[in-house]
Amino acid sequence: MIEKLNLNNILFLDIETVPETANFNTLDEEMQALYEQKTQYQRKDDFSAEEFYDRAGIWAEFGKIVCISVGFFVIKGDIRNFRVTSFFGEEAKLLKDFNNLLNNHFNGSQHLICGHNAKEFDIPFLARRMIINQIPIPSKLNLFGKKPWEIPHLDTLELWKFGDYKHYTSLKLMCKVLGIPSPKGDIDGSQVGHVFYVEKDIDRIVTYCEKDTIAVAQIFLRLRQEELLIEEEIIHV
Repeated sequence: MIEKLNLNNILFLDIETVPETANFNTLDEEMQALYEQKTQYQRKDDFSAEEFYDRAGIWAEFGKIVCISVGFFVIKGDIRNFRVTSFFGEEAKLLKDFNNLLNNHFNGSQHLICGHNAKEFDIPFLARRMIINQIPIPSKLNLFGKKPWEIPHLDTLELWKFGDYKHYTSLKLMCKVLGIPSPKGDIDGSQVGHVFYVEKDIDRIVTYCEKDTIAVAQIFLRLRQEELLIEEEIIHV
């Protein structure tokens, strides 16, 4: 029962990813061939591998993380705050900083990680990119040898499925039907690569990522039948 979980013990998160290089031609020949093979099913005959490269950020082998936003509740008596912060910039550094956060502040048996479709995307992507960057995987992300009930992850998409594994609902749609203000600003996920490489506007990406993290927390509150956060309760640090 999620109603019995202590909100203070949950770290909410969202990540933003982009293709690892600015364009397909900057990959070496072997990586170009491997990307062509990897994406053959998705592309079919509609696009060449080069034309499809703007979607490379969805695969950890061909993408990289440019922002990790996290949020956590601080509840003391009847005072409730939700603190949001982000790690962004050079990938190895932001992964190490996020690693340190987990190891130093969210490493207890009571601590949980929560995202939207995080079990399918964010958490595996984080773990894979840590391995690629030769960074030790923190225990909260390392699932090897753990039984299903020992995995410290919550997923608002999974909670919304209620056992219906063929069902997918976007974060934006969940916010709409649950009466939560839309987290989306002036960009969407498909535009993050362009904003990063062409506009070079990381602040815009950070804002977008933090809005999604707040939205995940709002959905979680709604699933618990609790009052949504108001603007005054959200603190950016």
